[in-house]
Amino acid sequence: MLSVQSLSAGFGGTFLFENISFLVNSGDRVGLVGRNGAGKSTLMRIISGQQKPEGGKIAMPKEATLGYLSQDIVAGSDKTVREEVASSRQEIDHLQKLMKSIEEELAVRTDYESDEYHQLLEDITYAAERFSMLDGYNSDADLEKILIGLGFERSDFDRPCNEFSGGWRMRIELARLLINRPDVLLLDEPTNHLDIESIQWLEGFMSSYPGAVILVSHDKTLLDKMTNRTIEITSGKIYDFKTNYSNYLIEREERKAMQLNAKKNQDKYIEHTQELINKFRAKKNKASFAQSLIKKLDKLDRVEVDESDSRKLAFKFPPSPRAGRVVLEVNHVAKKYGEKVILKDVSFMVERNEKIALAGKNGEGKSTLVKIIAGVLDFEGKIEPGYNVDIGYFAQNQAELLDGERTVLETIDDAAVGDIRKDIRALLGMFMFSGDDVFKKVKVLSGGEKNRLALCKLLLHPYNVLVLDEPTNHLDIASKEVLKRALNNYDGTMLLVSHDRDFLDGLTQKTLYFRKGNVREILGGISEFLDKLKSQTLFLESVEGVLQTEKNKKQKQEAPDQTQRKEQEKNQKKLEQQLKKAEDSIAQCEKEIADTEKQLSDPNILEDAKKTAQLISLHQKQQEQHRQLMTEWEKISEMIEGSAS
Repeated sequence: MLSVQSLSAGFGGTFLFENISFLVNSGDRVGLVGRNGAGKSTLMRIISGQQKPEGGKIAMPKEATLGYLSQDIVAGSDKTVREEVASSRQEIDHLQKLMKSIEEELAVRTDYESDEYHQLLEDITYAAERFSMLDGYNSDADLEKILIGLGFERSDFDRPCNEFSGGWRMRIELARLLINRPDVLLLDEPTNHLDIESIQWLEGFMSSYPGAVILVSHDKTLLDKMTNRTIEITSGKIYDFKTNYSNYLIEREERKAMQLNAKKNQDKYIEHTQELINKFRAKKNKASFAQSLIKKLDKLDRVEVDESDSRKLAFKFPPSPRAGRVVLEVNHVAKKYGEKVILKDVSFMVERNEKIALAGKNGEGKSTLVKIIAGVLDFEGKIEPGYNVDIGYFAQNQAELLDGERTVLETIDDAAVGDIRKDIRALLGMFMFSGDDVFKKVKVLSGGEKNRLALCKLLLHPYNVLVLDEPTNHLDIASKEVLKRALNNYDGTMLLVSHDRDFLDGLTQKTLYFRKGNVREILGGISEFLDKLKSQTLFLESVEGVLQTEKNKKQKQEAPDQTQRKEQEKNQKKLEQQLKKAEDSIAQCEKEIADTEKQLSDPNILEDAKKTAQLISLHQKQQEQHRQLMTEWEKISEMIEGSAS
């Protein structure tokens, strides 16, 4: 499917990787791993054709298709979300037009025995098989499923793309790729702008993906669930393991231990042989024996030990001053931008040493609330800090807030006060800034390096409350594990926004779930929260909470007319029945289409031209019926949504 042959790439005469080769076959799910700066994104850009290598080449079958999701934010267009995603279905649209054209030509031709007629039959059979493989008959329904799975509401489908933030535009771009199902799919940090619910949906969608996938991610759980092969880039080389990320870590250590043991034994053999050579080479009657030993050493295949980048992040948070039992009281907090309500009547309490995760879909108000707690945003309601509370805040864009013209050393030196100034170089060393690295300007640092520097600044003061908004952005897996250990050992209180399940697992004991402007407290860690989310009990509970809040707001208003409400419920039930009937009809129609295609794919059917023509005519009618049923289903769905709102 994809062949990487003797590939080399680098900058300024320094190679990121040199002469690397590997094959990717259909069905492979490759996790591309390595430290930040190892060359993962560079390799993805070369494979996608967006960057030229310094040596080597990429080979793919001529008919194979490739899709690439980069980390770069895409520009918004004037098209609606639905139009933008649908416009990417080039092959599906081409096949649809081709089949219609051939069907129209076959309908008027009567030369059933001619070579041209049989060629048309073969062409339409191939087109139908390819169209079916791409799930073309369900492409409109798939489009909606993909957009909803990625977190869009139906009301978003007809909004222009340029109304959305960069993160949501990345979701639109991901939807464009997924609807096309390319033979080779390259995903570079696809979860950077996804929430936990969307990430879980993506894992489910990719479980049945028919093509090959190459994935770059710092999400350990995603790598474990989506990959069956791991390629590590380190020190300019690659190491290929036929397993997922967690098992790769085990196999890598086992392989390295075996290599070290084999090298140790070989070094002993070489040393002993060299001693014999030195002992006998000067003796006339033993010279030939010494020469034979020299030849043996020359022919010996030397054991090589896999290279690895051994640099490590290593730090711990300073002891925090003791705060009172109640750290924060959040009372009736509300926030809106214009007419858009983000938070409404939010109340909860945070006690000393609690470690709390903030979860929910993007746009539900998590970052807004932590900004309010940190004093960055104005709001309605009241927040009362407890006794001796000192809050340290790490913003989602903290790395971008650094002064790009300052050096690494100047950045920390400017912020440090007191005795810690004496230990600045040691502190920077713990965050992997050593030697000349400390004199680099911030603007030339990678995203991961900037994040490490921002975390380093956080350690300059002993805060007893940490409010962290996506602190793991751009950090590699090894660095995230060090940060997790440091936070586990932190003796203060923490509120943490993160979509990384492995990072959250075992780190928090309570979850604040954000939905429809409301916040619900869920006891237990992230695993318990996700179990509830998966079983939908949490969804039902949160809906009830929203309804109860709406009921409280309208207590002083006139109650709705009972007869009118019953009529609405009756209409809603009727629409749901119609929707179920439409879905059953669509399923039956798709079954009939599949049966017709199966008959058309039989090589023996081509011998009976009349029968083939009848099947093609039937196929055309079935397609038209399917389109009508899908239109009807879409209208009923919109009516149900309008009735519910």
